[in-house]
Amino acid sequence: MNDISRRRTLLPDATELPDDPDLAEVAEKLRLMRLLSQQRRYAGRPVPRLPAKAEIVAILSDVVALLYPRHYGPSGLEPERSDGLVAKMLPQLRDRLARQIELEFLLAETAQPEAAHSAARQAANGFMAALPRIRDLHDTDIAAAYAGDPSAKSLDEIVFCFPGVAAALRHRIAHALFGLGATMIARIMAEYSHAVTGIDIHPGAQIGPACFIDHGTGVVIGETAVIGRNVRLYQQVTLGAKRFETDGGGALVKGQPRHPVIEDDVVIYAGATILGRITIGKGAVIGGGVWLTAPVAPGSIVTQARPKLASQPPRG
Repeated sequence: MNDISRRRTLLPDATELPDDPDLAEVAEKLRLMRLLSQQRRYAGRPVPRLPAKAEIVAILSDVVALLYPRHYGPSGLEPERSDGLVAKMLPQLRDRLARQIELEFLLAETAQPEAAHSAARQAANGFMAALPRIRDLHDTDIAAAYAGDPSAKSLDEIVFCFPGVAAALRHRIAHALFGLGATMIARIMAEYSHAVTGIDIHPGAQIGPACFIDHGTGVVIGETAVIGRNVRLYQQVTLGAKRFETDGGGALVKGQPRHPVIEDDVVIYAGATILGRITIGKGAVIGGGVWLTAPVAPGSIVTQARPKLASQPPRG
């Protein structure tokens, strides 16, 4: 039984309470807590339905299958059947995605049902139109991984096995939705990808063609990071914020550029941490374990100080 089916079996009547008096008291306390939370969030409006996380994850998986049907579509799919599968999936995916986007748009305080429905349909159509571009960009990621990793034996192996490539594809999907205003749906997809690959990329980050995240575990790329063409990152790299700006009342200022700009042809080795809105110039190489909060000129090589081996004479 999948998660959606299991949850449906748990749906009771609105007035149902546990028979056990102690559990009934717990249920009532939780009800009151939910009521107060909903009153704070929705300010007296009717409580809206929420997007379904399990459905959004399923849509993400189906988009991946649509883009690479022989790798992630039905098992044993023959090449000549791929076109028919894609043609069948496209309208179904658009409708499912539009419904989830509509539910997200309806969460806005000033949302109007007809306008949300129309905007969601427009966003879903925009996303479907972006699929060829997403596939084209991701093919450059696959080629960069093959060119940059001597262990890779084939392009198919990269598509199936490389977590950095998997994270890049899911990021490109989420980023397209983020740009269309479906920011929460994009974030759900990004966090699912993070859980699966160990690579944390905010869907707002801009990543150019031929991005190769090698190994990848522990990589963090923040919301306003900008990554150029042909950039290679290794595991445990952080492209993060140095500080968070606040307004006069102490609240965080959201949406300000606060993450690094990585120009074309940069290589950043394992464990490097780059913080703040600084630029790493074209062709620079950042060594492993380096901590940077200042810009780096194009073509530079930045490394840690060389460790020294202190030899001691044998005792006795």
